[in-house]
Amino acid sequence: MAASAVPEHVERIVIENCSIATVDADDTEYASGHVVVAGNRIESVGAGRAPEGLANVVRRIDGTGHLVTPGLINTHHHFYQWITRGLATDHNLFDWLVALYPTWARIDEPMVRAAAQGSLAMMARGGVTTAMDHHYVYPKGSGDLSGAIIGAARDMGVRFTLARGSMDRSVKDGGLPPDFAVETLEGALAGTEATIDAHHDASFDAMTQVAAAPCSPFSISTELLRQGAELARRKGVRMHTHGSETVEEEKFCHELFGMGPTDYFESTGWLGEDVWMAHCVHMNDSDIAAFARTGTGVAHCPSSNARLAAGIARVPDMLAAGVPVGLGVDGTASNESGELHTELRNALLINRLGAHREKALNARQALRLGTYGGAQVLGRAGQIGSLEPGKLADLVLWKLDTLAHASIADPVTALVFGAAAPVTLSLVNGRPVVEDNHLITADEDAIARATRDEARRLAQIVAGA
Repeated sequence: MAASAVPEHVERIVIENCSIATVDADDTEYASGHVVVAGNRIESVGAGRAPEGLANVVRRIDGTGHLVTPGLINTHHHFYQWITRGLATDHNLFDWLVALYPTWARIDEPMVRAAAQGSLAMMARGGVTTAMDHHYVYPKGSGDLSGAIIGAARDMGVRFTLARGSMDRSVKDGGLPPDFAVETLEGALAGTEATIDAHHDASFDAMTQVAAAPCSPFSISTELLRQGAELARRKGVRMHTHGSETVEEEKFCHELFGMGPTDYFESTGWLGEDVWMAHCVHMNDSDIAAFARTGTGVAHCPSSNARLAAGIARVPDMLAAGVPVGLGVDGTASNESGELHTELRNALLINRLGAHREKALNARQALRLGTYGGAQVLGRAGQIGSLEPGKLADLVLWKLDTLAHASIADPVTALVFGAAAPVTLSLVNGRPVVEDNHLITADEDAIARATRDEARRLAQIVAGA
C-alpha cells in the first residue's frame, strides 16, 4: 500500500518483520511486512522493510514472531456491572435483571468510576483500542455518572463511545426495573441531550463520542423510543439499544405492542444506518432482511448470550444478507472475563453449533467482526477498523511465538483459535497504551483495589437497605 501524505516534521514509529492482517476490503495480509505510524495516522503498510530515509523515527520495533492487526473494537458493554460480577450465575435474562436491578439502582459516582476503570483496563490490556459503554442506570442523587465514565476512558487513553442510556418504564408500568431505578421521560431526554452537548466530538480523530441509547423495549416507553430517535437525529449522533435478545422479550413485545421487536423498532424510527442493536439473537428471515435493507447494525455478544442461555444469534445469515456486525463484551455481570479476545473465539465456536456448523465462521471473519465490523456499527469505518494509509493509528502487536501459539503456523488462526495472545504494543491514536502486556496508562493493582472496595461498599448499602 502506498504511503499517505503526512507532514515530514511529525514523529514516526516503525514496526517491521511482522505478519500483518490489514482487514481491508481485500483482506490483504503480509507474511513479513511493515507498518509506519506518523503522528496519529497510519502512513504506510506493506511487504518487507519500511521505506528507507524516513525522518523523525523515534522508535523502531522488530516485530519478529508477532502479528499486527487493527485494534479490537468493542460495540456493547455495561461498565458499572464490573462491581457486581459473579452474581445470579444461573439465571435467564429476565430473572437475572430482576435479581440485580435492586443492587444496580444504588450505584453512585465513585462506584461507577471505579467500575469503568476496571472494565476499560481489562479490555485495553487485551487489545481493545476503541471501547463503548451503554450506561442506562441513573439513580437520583448519584452524581455525574456520564462524566465519571468518560473521564475514566480519557485517562486510560482509549477511543470511546458513551451510549447514554435511559429507562422510564418501571415495575408499576409493566417493566422490570424497580420504581426508584428509572428516570422520567423528560429527565431521560434532557440528560441525553446534555451529555451530547457536553461530550460528543464529531471530528475525524475524535476520542469521545456519544450515542442516544434508551435501554430496551421492556424498560422504556414507546414515547422515549420515538423522542429519543428524534433527539439523536436532530443532534447528528448514533442510536443504540438492546433488541431481540430472548424469547421472553419477543413474547413481551407481542403481548404489549402486538408485534415482534423488529417491527416495533421500525414503527418507532429505530431502524437505519445510524442505529445498532445489541444481541439480536431471535431474528427471523424478515427481521434480518429489514436490518439489511436499512443498514441497521448488530453488536454480537456470544459469551453473554451463552451465560444467560439466550441462544445463538444468526450471525452467518446476517453477514450474508449484508448486515453490519461487530462484537461486544456486554456487561461483566453476564461475561465475567470482560475482554474481547474471548468474543473473537466464542463468536467462531458458538456459531459453529448452529445451523451452518463448521462453515458458519472462519478465523478471518471472526477477526473482521472484532475490528472492521465494530468500526462499521459505531459509524467509524472510514477512520478505524483496518490498517490502511490515512486511517487513525489504532493497532495491536500480538506476540505469537510463545508456548501458547508457537506450533500454529497461520498467525490469524493462532490469534483467534488459540489462547489470548500477549500484547507487546497497543497504540491508540498513535500513542502507546499497552507495552509488554502491561497497561502504561493506568495502575492495574490500584484499579483492582478500588473496584474491590467499591463492590464491598455497594454490597453493604444493599444489605442495609
